[in-house]
Amino acid sequence: MGRAMMYIASVFSQLEREPIAERIRDNMHELSKTGRWLGGTTPTGYASESLSSVTVDGKVKKACKLKPIPEEIQLVKTIFEVFMETGSLSKTDQYLLEHRCVTKRGKQFTRFAIRGILTNPVYMIADETAYQYLKENNVDLFAECSEFDGEHGVMAYNRTLQRPGKANQIRPMEEWIVAVGKHPGIIAGSDWVRVQAMLDVNKSKSYRRPRSNVALLSGLLRCGECGDYMRPKLTNRKNADDELIYTYMCSTKERSHGTVCSMKNCNGNTLDAKIIEEIRKLSADKETLARLLAQTKKVISGSKEGYDAELALLREKHTETEERIKRLVESLSVASDTSAKYVMEQIDELHRESETQQARLSELEALTEQSRMLHQEFAFHQEMIESFASAVDSATLEEKRRLLRTIVKKVVWDGKNAYVYLFAEDGEADLPPIDQPMYPLGKDSESNYAERGGAASSLWMQMKADVLNIPMTALHTAYSGTVGSAMITGAAIGCFGSLQEAAAQMVREKETYYPDPRQHERYMEIYERYRQLYAALRPLV
Repeated sequence: MGRAMMYIASVFSQLEREPIAERIRDNMHELSKTGRWLGGTTPTGYASESLSSVTVDGKVKKACKLKPIPEEIQLVKTIFEVFMETGSLSKTDQYLLEHRCVTKRGKQFTRFAIRGILTNPVYMIADETAYQYLKENNVDLFAECSEFDGEHGVMAYNRTLQRPGKANQIRPMEEWIVAVGKHPGIIAGSDWVRVQAMLDVNKSKSYRRPRSNVALLSGLLRCGECGDYMRPKLTNRKNADDELIYTYMCSTKERSHGTVCSMKNCNGNTLDAKIIEEIRKLSADKETLARLLAQTKKVISGSKEGYDAELALLREKHTETEERIKRLVESLSVASDTSAKYVMEQIDELHRESETQQARLSELEALTEQSRMLHQEFAFHQEMIESFASAVDSATLEEKRRLLRTIVKKVVWDGKNAYVYLFAEDGEADLPPIDQPMYPLGKDSESNYAERGGAASSLWMQMKADVLNIPMTALHTAYSGTVGSAMITGAAIGCFGSLQEAAAQMVREKETYYPDPRQHERYMEIYERYRQLYAALRPLV
C-alpha cells in the first residue's frame, strides 16, 4: 500500500513539474521581447541602468538595460583584437599581464575569464552575420531579421546552468533564448563568429592537468616577488631514486613569459625533501617547538587579555545605559508635555548609544571566541608536528600532501631560500630559511645557459648538469650571439633601460635541469678512473 501511494505521489509530482517548467519558459519568452537586462553581475564593459515606463492603466514599470562603460569597452575590444591576431588565450593573457590590465574587481585576468568574455554574445552586434549564425545553431530566436539593425547587441537568456556550490556551465546553444538587446553592441558579427571558430580549433590543444603529480607543495608555495602560486612543472626524466624530476615555476612568470615576474625556478624534488626534513627535525626538537608555540600563544593571549578587559568594561557601561533608559521611561508617566519632549530626546540618544555598545559587544565576543578557537588549533598543530616524524615515512603521496597542508600555512620562495610559515601566514617565518641549491655555484653566474644543438635533448642537458654539478638552463632563444648583439644595440640606442631589461624582454628560459648529487658522484668515479687510465696509457702514445 505504501509503495502504491509513493508511485501515485510521484506521478502527481511529475504532472506538476511539467506545467511549472512550461510557465518558466513562457515567462522567459515574454521577458526576451523587451531585450532588457534581468539582473546579476554585469559583463565587463557595461553597467546596469534602471529605466521607468508608465503603462496605459497608469502603473509605473521598472526595467534595466546595459549601459556602456567607455574604458571597459575599449578593454573588451583590445581582448578581441589581440586574440584574433594571436589565436591564443595564453598570448592574450600574457598581453593583459604585460599591460597591467585588470578585471572589474581589480584582479588579474585568467584564461578562464578571457574565454568568458570572448564567448559572451552580449558583445556581438546584431547584424546579418549574427542572425545567420544564430539560426544555423538552432537557438530559440525571439527576433525577426529586420530587428538585427547592425547597431544593438544581442541578449541571450537561459544560457548558463547555475547550481549551488558548483561553477556555472554553458548550456547547448539549442537551449538559448536570444533577442536583440537595448544596449549597443561592440564586436561585429563576423568577428565574433570568427573568434568562436578559433576557440573551437583550440579546444584540442587546451591545457589538461597532469594525471601523475608527485609535487607536495602545490597550493602552498608562493613566489616571493609577485606573491602568485608556484606550480610544479613535470618532466619525463627521473633521478637516481627513480623519482620524476620536477621544478616549481611561478604562475605569473609562466603566463607572462618572464616579463612581469622573473623569479628563478626551484628544484622541486630537493625543496620538498628539505622541508619534510626540517619539519621532522622540529618534531624531534621539543624545546624549539615549545618555544615557537609559546611565542605565538603570547601574542594571542596578550590580545585576548585586552579583549577581556574591554569586554568587561563595556558590559558594565551597557547595563548602566539600559538602567538609565528604564528610569527615564518610568519618569514619563509623571512628566508634563514640555518636559516629556526633552525626556524622549534623552531616551533616543541613550538608545543610539546602547545600540553602538551592543554592536561593539558582539564584535568583542566574536573576537574572544576566535581567540579561544585559535588556542585549540595550536594545540592540534603541536600534536600533528610531534607525530609528523613517525607518520610521514609510512604515508602515501596523497597522505603526505594532506599532512603538509595541515601543518604548513604557506612557503615563500625568494629565488635562493624557502621560508616556511607553520602557524600564521603573516609575520616572520617559523623555520630557518631553507637553502634549496645542493650544488656549488660559480662566482659570476648562478646558472649556465644553452641553446640549439644539444639543448634540444633533455637527456644531454641532464647529463651536463650532473657532470658539471651546476644547473643548466635551456633557452627558447636561438642564435644567442645575434640576439646578444641586438640587446647591446637596443640598450645603446635607448630601446631598453639596461641590459638586464633587454634580457628580460628578449631571452626566454625553456627549462632548468638541476644536478643529481648521486649521479654526479658516479660521474666523478668514472672520471677518476679515466684520469688513471689516461696517466697509465699516455707514455705508450
